[in-house]
Parts: sequence; structure tokens; C-alpha cells
Amino acid sequence: PFEETVASTDDEDAIIEKIDIGGIALIRAAAKNFHDVAIVPSRNEYALLLELLQKKNGATDLEDRRELARRAFLVSSHYDTAIFQYFHREQQEPVFKHSILDRQSLRYGENPHQQGVFFGRLDELFDAIGGKELSYNNLVDVDAAVGIMNEFKDGEPAVAILKHTNACGVAVRPTLLDAWKAALAGDPVSAFGGILIANSPIDLATAAEIDQIFYEVLIAPGFDEAALELLAKKKKRILLRIKHWNIAPQSFKSLLNGVIQQDADLATETEGDLTVVTEKAPSKAEVADLLFANKCVKHLKSNTIVLAKGQQLLGMGCGQTSRVDALEQAVAKAKRFGFDLQGAVMASDAFFPFPDCVEIADQAGITAVIQPGGS
Repeated sequence: PFEETVASTDDEDAIIEKIDIGGIALIRAAAKNFHDVAIVPSRNEYALLLELLQKKNGATDLEDRRELARRAFLVSSHYDTAIFQYFHREQQEPVFKHSILDRQSLRYGENPHQQGVFFGRLDELFDAIGGKELSYNNLVDVDAAVGIMNEFKDGEPAVAILKHTNACGVAVRPTLLDAWKAALAGDPVSAFGGILIANSPIDLATAAEIDQIFYEVLIAPGFDEAALELLAKKKKRILLRIKHWNIAPQSFKSLLNGVIQQDADLATETEGDLTVVTEKAPSKAEVADLLFANKCVKHLKSNTIVLAKGQQLLGMGCGQTSRVDALEQAVAKAKRFGFDLQGAVMASDAFFPFPDCVEIADQAGITAVIQPGGS
């Protein structure tokens, strides 16, 4: 059990001792000779072989043995990859070599005409405690939800509401119920059919409020018994208990005829990372709101602008080809839902090449701005 040993100890001698030589060689040799040999590479294939033998009077044909050989090479290549990854773990040289045997078929991909599969073990991250199976689009949204809540995992109760991977409501409050109400107020229209995530266990009072809207998925580190009983009454709701907030250290994306890879953006700026470049310095409350807005803007699609006040997302514009458009969208959304922007702060996911956005923000009542730097 090489992989199990790696997961349970840092003792290199014990790990090296678990590298199998003979067993994996026998699997490869048997698979190579599939014309005459039926190879069963793991206990997962016992049921398949038994079914074949029962159907064919104790025999297998060449097509059966070729399929078993394919599965054998899948097992052996995965084993070699696991060993390589152990030895490569401290190297800086980028190598794209990964293997995941666990997979879950999805109803379809992003659209009904596309096939979809999830490779991995969702049960290592979540306990699914209610609702239908996660779809491809659900998984994409859940990934985005975990990403943004990872920014708030250790603080006061926080709630985020996402739609199509973008947060439409985020708030931090002394109680989870107040955080939910403030997050929902950010955009109660877009919240319909959204993905909800909290950094604190769901209590009955909060569950009673959440129960009043339609949503696809609710993620939290726990659910009070009474809260779970209430929320589980609607059978199609997906309820996930998150076990930890660990995020994969690398991200991948297929591109053209290859794959691009980068370190995951796990950096969260603190007050010590900020540089004041104006004569007027932000107040303590403004700094807190700037850091809050900066956490939110990081997880929205560029070009994006976030407006916030009192640890609450008041308006956002995202996915715009113009930063001015993103700001105007954010201001319009905030006004649509009755927010007073006087004293609010603005976060941008990139620098401002021209003064136009700062001038528009000033006219709207924005008193402080955070951006990555530049002009």
C-alpha cells in the first residue's frame, strides 16, 4: 500500500519499503500476454471477472482479456505515477504527470450534449447529507464557493451567495443569521437558484430564513439537528457538510493542444501588505472594508469592481470588457437594492490606467479604493 503509507507517515525508509517490485512486474507481464492470460489487477475487477465467467461458462474471450489488460496497465501506470510524484514533490521543475483512478460520471457536462466526468474523491472534502447528485455546473459553482469562503474561514460568521461562479452576495456579521440577511440583501434577485456557503454551522434560525428561497446547493461545516430536519424536507436541495477548507495548491486548464498550470492563488492580503499612495490615509473602518472587498474581488470574473461597506458586498460588476462598465454596473446594482454608497469603498482586480473610474467612484460617494497597483 504505497499511497496509503505516503499519506500516513513522513518516514522515507518506510515509504521506500512499500514500493512493490514483483507484484507490479507480474501485472505488466500478464497484461502483455493478454492473448492467453486473463489478468485481474485489483480487487475492483473481481466482480467483472466473475460476471464474465458466469456468462461464458467459465471462459473468457480475447476481447474480455484485452479489456482486463487495459485495466491492468491503468493500475500499473497509476502506481508508477504515485511513486514519481513522491520523489518529485520537492522539485521545482514543472512536470505534468497526474493520475486519478476514482471517477464519478455526471449526468452531462456544461450542456446536455456534452459528456461529463469528475475525477477525484468528493467524499474526502464533503459529506453529502441531502439532495440530488451534483451536476457538472454544480461542481464548478461549488469550487468557486469554497474558494471565496476560504478567504473568510477563520473569522466571524460569513455567508456568500454565488451564481455562475460569481458572488452576488457576501457579508460578515457577529451572527450567522445576520450574515445571511446581509448577504441576501446584496442581490436578492440573483440569489434565486444560487449556491450558498457559510463558514459556520447552520442553526435553526438561519435555516428558517434560508428555507424561504430556492437554491441549488448549501455548503457549511455543520448543520444543527433541527436545521437539517427543516432543510432536508425539500428533497432536491443539495446539502454538503464541508470537512476542511484545504484547496489544491495547483490549478490546471486545457488550452489549445496542451495544458497550462499555475500555483493556486492562496495569498490573502492583510493590512501590512497595503501601501497608502495618497495624502489622506483610510480610517480603521475603511481598511477593514477594503480588505473585505479585496477578498471578494479576487474571486469575480475580470474586469471586475466590488463596492462594499460594513463588511457587506453592496454591488459588483464583473466579466466586463471595460473597467468603467464594471464600475457603472456595480453602482447601478447597489442603487437598485437601496444601498447608500456614501462612505463605501471600492476594490478593483487590476490597476486603473486612467482616472475615469476614480472620478466616477468619487461622484458615487466612494471614499477609499484598493487596487493591485499601477497608474
